[in-house]
Amino acid sequence: MKVRTGIEVSSQSDIGCLRQNNEDSVGYWESDDDDLFLRKGRLAVVADGMGGYEGGQEASRLAVETLMAVYRDFAGDDPQAALNVALQTAHEEIRQYSFAHPELRGMGTTCTAAAIVQQALYYVHVGDTRLYRIRDGQITKVTRDHSYVGRLVEAGMISAQEAEHHPQRNILTAALGTNPELVMDSPGHPEPLRPQDVLLICTDGLWGQVSDAELLDAVEDHSAEQAGRQLIELARERGGPDNITVEILRLSRTGYTFTRSARSLFLILLPACYVPVTESTQSRPEPGRFPPFE
Repeated sequence: MKVRTGIEVSSQSDIGCLRQNNEDSVGYWESDDDDLFLRKGRLAVVADGMGGYEGGQEASRLAVETLMAVYRDFAGDDPQAALNVALQTAHEEIRQYSFAHPELRGMGTTCTAAAIVQQALYYVHVGDTRLYRIRDGQITKVTRDHSYVGRLVEAGMISAQEAEHHPQRNILTAALGTNPELVMDSPGHPEPLRPQDVLLICTDGLWGQVSDAELLDAVEDHSAEQAGRQLIELARERGGPDNITVEILRLSRTGYTFTRSARSLFLILLPACYVPVTESTQSRPEPGRFPPFE
């Protein structure tokens, strides 16, 4: 995994203590091409599969691979539109795969993807995998859980603290591939990011065992890689009943380096001189028709 300067990235996944297989998937992508990097930035994806061993593994794998490939190849210049199309395509890919493999009917997955493009955050989300932002000693849950318990919290019937330990907290109300219509969350506008901001994406195998305060402490006191290892070990010490996946992206103190080339640096320093080529918006590709992600 090649990562340009300006950010620290760690992607880690653990089978946990009770499961026989890991049904989580995690991915990270950024382009080596300077112009494409300016338009697409960096992409991080985490998915938590369901539907039995093989079904869960296939669903989460398809989600991550499809989302990254469609986002990469999307022709327009709107990162949020690219994410939305990519998640919808992943949803359709999983459904078609389950139709072609009747023994895997019911397969599905959560999926949370975050793109960092020119100091702004874009994201798409379905399920109960979580995206957090850590800034100035505070941790904020950016996404909401698509779960039965999440609905109880939104209705004011239980508190967020009660939800963390509710016996029905794992009942999902939305996921990729499970229903004909996809329910997804995405922001109305990109969220500006600051130097030293940290984004953390994790499955319920982590947040179900480790509190938000503990997530914050680990990230503030360690490198991204060390924090990920510590958090996974903490979840395992508390029983590790599920697969545990965490992806951490920490922006540098001075912002981030968008490009390597002198030409691209010139475009950044003199934005008024840069006129992007107008491209028609790419329609959503038919399932299975996009080039394989490498």
